[in-house]
Amino acid sequence: MAIAFQYQAGQTPIDADELAQLIPKHIATQEQLNEWEQTNIVEALKWLKRRRHAEVLSEDFCRALHKRMFGKTWKWAGTFRQSDKNIGGDWRQVPLRLRQLLDNTRFWVDEKVFPLDEIAVRFHHQLVLVHAFPNGNGRHARLMTDSLLRQAGAPVFSWGQQVDLAAAGDVRGIYLDALRTADAGDITRLSAFVRR
Repeated sequence: MAIAFQYQAGQTPIDADELAQLIPKHIATQEQLNEWEQTNIVEALKWLKRRRHAEVLSEDFCRALHKRMFGKTWKWAGTFRQSDKNIGGDWRQVPLRLRQLLDNTRFWVDEKVFPLDEIAVRFHHQLVLVHAFPNGNGRHARLMTDSLLRQAGAPVFSWGQQVDLAAAGDVRGIYLDALRTADAGDITRLSAFVRR
């Protein structure tokens, strides 16, 4: 059964090979897929609450969280992408770029290079840019960032007042614009958005 995808601005297209790995066969629309994925994400949030002492800045945690978020939806959940996308660069560089980001972030935290909120904003932005997985990278990067903040004993970000940033709308547009501004080296808009 083919899904009638309605891609929105900033969304990573899923290629035919990735789409063939959809687990639930009853899904026929983007809306059904979104609802199914959101149910998975709620389960991942419960899992996160039980794992208070996990090392967030590790590839194992990064992959495990993605698998928990999307493992009942996609067979490739928790597996690095195997193709190039509209963001993220060469897929073969994902493991190296992710390792560099995790190591850099650990250094920033340990050495207090930046205030914690700035570290978290930089981490989030760079994790979105790495775009490690075939899909779900923005949602995953937000939960990774919140996990990093929790691990440091800080309050999580509001992410534009907890609006569903995966859904089309004004708040999503503001978020995407802030990410694009960060791509150009200015994180001030993203910093303001995450605590909005």
